[in-house]
Amino acid sequence: MVTPGFPRNTLDAEGLPVWIREIASEDPNHSLHVVRDMGPVRALEALRVEPASIRRCVLPDKKPNQYTSLPSAAFDGGTGDAATLLAGRIGQWTFVYDDLGYTFDGTAEILSRGGRRAVTTVYTINGHASLHYAVDGEEIEEVVLDELSLGERLPGMPAELVAAFEAAGIADWEDLEPGEADSLVGMRVACAMAGAVLTLDDLRRIPLVMAQRNAGD
Repeated sequence: MVTPGFPRNTLDAEGLPVWIREIASEDPNHSLHVVRDMGPVRALEALRVEPASIRRCVLPDKKPNQYTSLPSAAFDGGTGDAATLLAGRIGQWTFVYDDLGYTFDGTAEILSRGGRRAVTTVYTINGHASLHYAVDGEEIEEVVLDELSLGERLPGMPAELVAAFEAAGIADWEDLEPGEADSLVGMRVACAMAGAVLTLDDLRRIPLVMAQRNAGD
């Protein structure tokens, strides 16, 4: 696995950051957002979560079943059909993990307003994936990750995004063509951008907050 920015213990066998694998449900349809210079609570509020649901998160020891994410399990009684958003801060960057992928369209633009930079990426249950990079409320790059050729796309990207893609590298999937990126690369790019190269134990040491978001909100 050629992933320069990720020590081996920080990725699973498929190339997904282990902290995401450990908190996600078994077959996740999920999204990840990272934003610079915005705190976790403010980021959750920008994503229109239910205000009364914002609370400190202590991740439980295990998931109750294969269909429930670890953050969702942290809510007493679960979250029903609502997505659980988990947020924390690493240096100047905040990450927000959405266990059902309800927050995706336009999220990078929303989070980057006010002179900030943001990346949002989604991976769907059927394997489709994409990534958006925005600066000061404007989308700069949209990258469809399915069958992405890095040799064709990287030269035209902003330097910060290029560096994150280079750190993310390419997972060792047998069916990839030479130079073709795997569809999990977006999760690694977002983590590389924010410095979220973590294990689950690392994640537990970060002050975390969580909230609920209903579909269509």
